[in-house]
Amino acid sequence: MSVAEGSTFAGYRIQRRLGSGGMGTVYAATHPRLPRTDALKVLSDTRAGDPEFRARFLREAELAARVQHPNLVAVRDRGESEGRLWIAMQYVEGVDLRELIRRGPHVLDPARAVGIITQVAQGLDELHRAGLLHRDVKPANILVAEQADGIDRVLVTDFGIARTADDAETISGSGGFAATLAYAAPEQLTGDPVDRRADIYALGCTLHQMLTGSVPFPRHSPGSVLYAHLHEPPPRPSRVNPRVSRAFDLVIAKAMAKRPEHRYPSCAALAAAAATALAAPVTAPAGTSVRPRRGRLPIALAGLLVFAVTAAFLWSWTSDPAVSRAVEPVAASTDPAHWGGYAYIPQTFPELLPPWPYGAGYQDLSNCTPQSEKYESLPLDGSVAVARLLCTGDRDPVESVEVVCNADRSPIGLARPPRRPEGDEHWTRAGGTGHVFWGSTFFAPDGSDTGGRWWGVLEVYFDDPGRNFCRVEVIGEGPSGSALLERWWPDAPL
Repeated sequence: MSVAEGSTFAGYRIQRRLGSGGMGTVYAATHPRLPRTDALKVLSDTRAGDPEFRARFLREAELAARVQHPNLVAVRDRGESEGRLWIAMQYVEGVDLRELIRRGPHVLDPARAVGIITQVAQGLDELHRAGLLHRDVKPANILVAEQADGIDRVLVTDFGIARTADDAETISGSGGFAATLAYAAPEQLTGDPVDRRADIYALGCTLHQMLTGSVPFPRHSPGSVLYAHLHEPPPRPSRVNPRVSRAFDLVIAKAMAKRPEHRYPSCAALAAAAATALAAPVTAPAGTSVRPRRGRLPIALAGLLVFAVTAAFLWSWTSDPAVSRAVEPVAASTDPAHWGGYAYIPQTFPELLPPWPYGAGYQDLSNCTPQSEKYESLPLDGSVAVARLLCTGDRDPVESVEVVCNADRSPIGLARPPRRPEGDEHWTRAGGTGHVFWGSTFFAPDGSDTGGRWWGVLEVYFDDPGRNFCRVEVIGEGPSGSALLERWWPDAPL
């Protein structure tokens, strides 16, 4: 049950809802006695009766209240009201780092990224000096207050899974998965001892995302992300974004080393190395051409639909945003400079796809990146005969949307039909006609009938010459394509 705006809860007057996450809902609320606004986090009703979850919620306040630092969100009070637990925290007027990344490269360039990572490092090192670990460092847990003088004020938040450094509980303990998988260090995944260097690894992942717009190992299934953290080499941001110095490749490689002893000794050391890399010259990799600054090419989240692992490894893409969302509007038109050799695809589907790779399109479709036939990320500067542009959805119900086009604009053939066909029909809309198929498809890492999962799928084709060289494939949660047909297809701007 949510708390109504204008009502009183635990003595606080609720101003407005700021957002929801895995632990509860956060509100902007007026303090009962002082003339100030706090961020009030109220425990989720759905898990209020879970003793372990309640203990974890209270631990967030207890641990966070031990440290005070300009780059850490302060916890001011906690309690229980109407049978629901709550925490009062420092209210930050701004946005989270995830939102800055989504706004595009004109907002978050490498210099600003290094400035932000430096402040985050200062907060995390203070946490480590106090004997605590954060264990869920990621852009959604980094708040940025954009000040009039142009200097960002950065604070780390969400200590919901923080534990003391000598806490023996591991990622596979009774508390379940204790990190966001996209940023989880190998030792968190294997159950080995975890110390501050797991936070350093996650900070390296976060820096990579700021420089490229993409998480380090962009996949669509927990299993493939887990495998990459454990076995694949750290990514090279300069190969994803040629406007980034190759010196950053070495920074990310050390921050994300598989073995903790090979990483930086502190977050401050990582930030210092990033500052040094910022001063290094930018040299475009062979086969690329560097455009003017406005044409910086961000690469976004991509994916390989492989297989799901056990529920302990499923991760949430949301957090508790104790922050107002003063977001700049997304541009209404597509700028070809952001898309390189793939610009003709968003120009063909301007209302479906975002105006730049990690802007926002239909139903918050975002984080678009070119893919090879084997679903390996490709640079936007390149061109291929059959182009694949893969974008992530909001998971309600869409997991991903892939647009496949023939570069020579010859009519595209039918893809392999869903493994379990459910239906097909010829469609007619104001913008044209075509055919749509739906059903479900099974994905496994080795092409076998085991170790994978079923996904809903919807395939869209077009009759008119202006679009018949492309097809649109929509993948969604669940074992059936019916949810996609009911919730995505009717209003899809095609």
